Amino acid sequence: MSFGFLGIQMGFALQNANASRILQIFGADVHELSWFWIIAPLMGLIVQPIIGHYSDKTWGRFGRRKPYFLVGAILASVGLVLMPQADIFIAFLPALWVGAGMLMIMDASFNIAMEPFRALVGDNLRTDQRTLGFSVQTALIGFGAVIGSWLPYALTNWFGISNETIQGAVPFNLILSFIIGAIILVVSILITVVTTKEYSPEELDSFEDEHAHADAIDNHEKEKSSLWDIFEDFKKMPTTMRQLSWVQFFSWFGLFGMWVFATPAIAQHIYGLPFTDSSSSTYQNAGDWVGILFGVYNLVSAFYAFALPYIAKQIGRKKTHSISLIIGGLALLSIYIMPNENWLIVSMIGVGIAWASILAMPYAILAGSISPKKMGVYMGIFNFFIVIPQIINALIGGPLVKYAYGNQAIFALMMSGVSFLIAASLVYKVKDVDDIIQS
Repeated sequence: MSFGFLGIQMGFALQNANASRILQIFGADVHELSWFWIIAPLMGLIVQPIIGHYSDKTWGRFGRRKPYFLVGAILASVGLVLMPQADIFIAFLPALWVGAGMLMIMDASFNIAMEPFRALVGDNLRTDQRTLGFSVQTALIGFGAVIGSWLPYALTNWFGISNETIQGAVPFNLILSFIIGAIILVVSILITVVTTKEYSPEELDSFEDEHAHADAIDNHEKEKSSLWDIFEDFKKMPTTMRQLSWVQFFSWFGLFGMWVFATPAIAQHIYGLPFTDSSSSTYQNAGDWVGILFGVYNLVSAFYAFALPYIAKQIGRKKTHSISLIIGGLALLSIYIMPNENWLIVSMIGVGIAWASILAMPYAILAGSISPKKMGVYMGIFNFFIVIPQIINALIGGPLVKYAYGNQAIFALMMSGVSFLIAASLVYKVKDVDDIIQS
């Protein structure tokens, strides 16, 4: 059911680890990077609630959710192939703007694919299965991200593919990595589409009494046909979602800062490169190493995801999530004191623990508080609290590095660590409906 997430996250990991480097090669300044990355959360803000709304109401020969993530995968693969090769369009537009456009296509498409996957797990699993279901999904996300993050480094160091920048072009190891990622994305999505059964609307209706709880679900579950009903659903979101929104805000504010500034921060703080260096061979080596580090935290998250159901059963989902975020926050702060690039692996182990929990626990908590009929639209609305903090970070991240941090990008990572710790403290205010009912 979740196998397609392997390919989605492989593509997402390639983007996260390498988009900043590619944009810098095409001429973006470090201060401008967060502004280019604003495309990603904006696409999520627009696309996910709409896709969630329509996927709730779709049923045809290909299913309810499956048509959406199949189309999203095909479009994302186009963006993956073309982004690192944006300079082939230089006769029409500057490579930087074409690259940014491909980034927009990728992000819109990833969002088209990801939201129905979240809803599919909520559709198909009982309350007592959801923590395990989202944890399995997290594990596949982790393994896919490891492959995507490590691929450029592996192609260079194991197969001798060049990582040199020649005349402002993206290194061939990155171009080839993105092409491989696009192929695996489409294939993995097709495996899910072909092998997964979806429940019909009639079957979901029969589950309503089993899933719905009078004290957790709002009284506005009649079928609606207007897209504008998304705004009505937003106003009437369950209390649990409102409480989780603040946890998500600070979690994803921190993640976005890490993704955008990891490469320039580590190149500058660990490798000792000048702030303006983005084309030297040492900088490319630093970028490849950041891919390895991102792979480490995703690999850790994949294995930690299998432990999450057991830990949550022993101490509860809220405490599990809070402790995981604390570990991740302290790990990000530790980057500042690490003596060399190899020690950063230790930091990434902690980040991986937090990442696994961020991908699983909030969704497991949320799914118990909403109706199956509204699973898609509320999973989409829940994405607001992922993308809004990223938009805010995108707007202020660059100016903070330039004016507040004295061009020391490492402090953007320190801010991410603090943000994780704030999120951890807010978890305790959340009402976990399933925990209350089971107790």
